Amino acid sequence: MPLDPTLWSRNVTQDEQGRLWVDGLDVVALAREFGTPAYVVDEDDFRSRAAAFRDSFAERFAAVSGGADVYYAGKAFLCSAVARWVLQEGLHLDVCSGGELAVAQHVGFPGDRIALHGNNKSVAELRQAMEYAVGRVVVDSLEEIDRLACVATELGVQAAVVVRVTVGVEAHTHEFIATAHEDQKFGFSLHGADGADSSPAMQAVARILEHGDCLRLRGLHSHIGSQIMDTDGFAVAAQRLIGLHEQIRRVHGIRLPELDLGGGFGIAHASGDSPLTPAELATELAAVVEREFAALGDVPRPRISVEPGRAIAGPSTLTLYEVGTVKEVSLEDGSVRTYVSVDGGMSDNIRPALYGADYTCVLANRSSGAGPMRARVVGRHCESGDILVRDTELPADLRAGDLLAVAATGAYCRSLSSQYNHTPRPPVVAVRDGQARVIVRRETIEDILALDVG
Repeated sequence: MPLDPTLWSRNVTQDEQGRLWVDGLDVVALAREFGTPAYVVDEDDFRSRAAAFRDSFAERFAAVSGGADVYYAGKAFLCSAVARWVLQEGLHLDVCSGGELAVAQHVGFPGDRIALHGNNKSVAELRQAMEYAVGRVVVDSLEEIDRLACVATELGVQAAVVVRVTVGVEAHTHEFIATAHEDQKFGFSLHGADGADSSPAMQAVARILEHGDCLRLRGLHSHIGSQIMDTDGFAVAAQRLIGLHEQIRRVHGIRLPELDLGGGFGIAHASGDSPLTPAELATELAAVVEREFAALGDVPRPRISVEPGRAIAGPSTLTLYEVGTVKEVSLEDGSVRTYVSVDGGMSDNIRPALYGADYTCVLANRSSGAGPMRARVVGRHCESGDILVRDTELPADLRAGDLLAVAATGAYCRSLSSQYNHTPRPPVVAVRDGQARVIVRRETIEDILALDVG
């Protein structure tokens, strides 16, 4: 069966012998040189997706608002090389921990192009951000506002802040990755017991303005979830965010210069998935913003920003595994399922176990004339939920030593990886123009033991 191009990076091909190639390199050779499991990232694909977001949003929003900025969401996957790619492609960077900020600092990413997120930033992280002069801090609680004000006063700086708003939009995604309904840990609600002017969001605005000597209110932020395949939710979120923007003008007499519509743009994980392109996203979101502000009349319009992470990193990467045990299991209905165990698992991709994420895999090292078998690809860990691909068809002659490639693993797989069962984490290998290099090395048992001081 030919590869579905919507699932794989643009430079992944399959030859007549059934082998996968990534931008001129044979995955068999990659497995031989770098071992398995291994994350293999198509650098050109990553950069091209970043550039597409940059150009599409710049073009579509040039006449609609004060322009647009694209922040790469580092939580999807971040390392020094990726931070450099993001910088070189002209994007901003969104970080949500002191560790992610440290990566940005390590490569000299300009502080004014960085946003710091997080619902529980420590004093140390806030101080780190202020000392590096990050462009904005997305505040998430009244306590954090006061905490940041103390740090900024101590350092003699004025911190630029953006208020994260819970806009009450259900993004039709898994509960654990939907982030704009009311019952969750992020942001300030739009709803107040005594009316909109007393809402937690308006309380946050008032608190920031009280700290006007050390805090500067820059704008509003919303994030409605992850793996979203249309813009319906964004349209409602933008409408409510712009409504709050206008409410702040009415109550406090100020117009905020920034609105952040967040990220969560989906990608294809299975044939039939139809994610929007960057150009389509920019066009539809620009139309929403234009419509909402046009209704307000001739008023100054804020600069818009978005935060793609998965949509840039996800499709750029595949994970290579080597097949170990292949075992048939008889089911209650009389059918048979074949369990295909590989040399990785939930330690390098927890997402299927965490919230039922779907993935697509193919035999990557050879062709096969055998018929299909009903298969479940599982990992090597001591958990029955250690499943990578729940239901798929693979050739019936699959055997130990074969290679499987799992598509679209660039987002959150390495970021959420662990050392479960004391399993060293795989390397990240970047491929471009027929050359491969390690950008995150494979962990070793010695690395794990070095942490054990007992």
